[in-house]
Amino acid sequence: MKIPFNKPFLTGKEIYYMQQASQNGHLSGNGAFTEKCQNFFEKRFNFKKCFLTTSCTDALEMAALLINIKLGDEVIVPAYTFVSTALAFARQGAIIRFVNSRTDHPGLDEDHIEKLINKNTKAIVPVHYAGIACDMDKIMTLANKYGVFVIEDAAYGIGSYYKEKPLGSIGHFGCFSFHETKIIHCGEGGMISINDESFIKRAEIIWEKGTNRADFKKGIVNKYEWIDTGSSFLMSEINAAFLYAQLVDFDNILQRRKMQWELYYQSLTELQNKGFLKIPEVPTYSEINHSIFYIITRNLKERSLLLDNLNKAGIMAVTHYLDLSASPYIQCKYPKLKHFTPNCQKYQNTLIRLPLYHDLSLDQIIEITDIVKRFYYN
Repeated sequence: MKIPFNKPFLTGKEIYYMQQASQNGHLSGNGAFTEKCQNFFEKRFNFKKCFLTTSCTDALEMAALLINIKLGDEVIVPAYTFVSTALAFARQGAIIRFVNSRTDHPGLDEDHIEKLINKNTKAIVPVHYAGIACDMDKIMTLANKYGVFVIEDAAYGIGSYYKEKPLGSIGHFGCFSFHETKIIHCGEGGMISINDESFIKRAEIIWEKGTNRADFKKGIVNKYEWIDTGSSFLMSEINAAFLYAQLVDFDNILQRRKMQWELYYQSLTELQNKGFLKIPEVPTYSEINHSIFYIITRNLKERSLLLDNLNKAGIMAVTHYLDLSASPYIQCKYPKLKHFTPNCQKYQNTLIRLPLYHDLSLDQIIEITDIVKRFYYN
């Protein structure tokens, strides 16, 4: 492909910090670079406590363990999301109740949540699709009314805000991804933010495979023991050192993305004004990190033809999520459970993600948008 969909960004400092990690003599998790990264996020975004993980999936699984998800609990999840959002809770025995998407963008419909809440509901997991904030006031009001937990899936959300509050800082927990397709990355990685201080101690134990190893390292106990559930969630120091290099350049990365995203927006606005397609609609309460630029075509056939045009021109544009409520796993596991998710199905059939990565030039963005314009004008 002449223009790939994604190209992982390197600041040029990754090898330097990875060498430092090697020279420190500590390559497994929870070392100096883990602490540097966690401190960065805690100070910049006012998270109470952060724990780096090997993926956002692991962060979500930690959250499921922290709130003691068990067989028969129900968890409310958007249908238009990656499988990990639901899987982390389903594997603990939860029944997943799926929320429809909004009409104006692929994020969950906050007004569809309350009708799904019952005495078995344990948590709501809003996904901030493309770094566009869900209406967290509505969600937190429901959570407080019914006494349920809120776990923000902010996989694409680092650096985005809801009414000046960082995404991932509003619910009881926030979960983030540092996969190579995200604005900052370490190849594969993630993080959980703990926003309710009462969970910090147990999170540290679950993060350390269910042991009190952290207390042992601090000299609080003379040996560490298995005292709770947990898993091997820690990110290695090599990955943390790579991630730290990205954090050093974080503001420049965000600024570059903003410039690229806004050029897409400006270039394609005329097609939206003519009714050919839709471009991202960002609510006034949301300040975005410009992690994804997507377009919505009028139907599946049109999307297929446009994707074919782009691919023939050497431009790798892609679709995104499938409606999880219609997935084979859910249909087999809960054949009698009814879901109402027509908007999710619409986005499944009409959404296209355009290339967006740090090294994508502005001239290349113009080339891409020119192909899209010719498709509609010819």
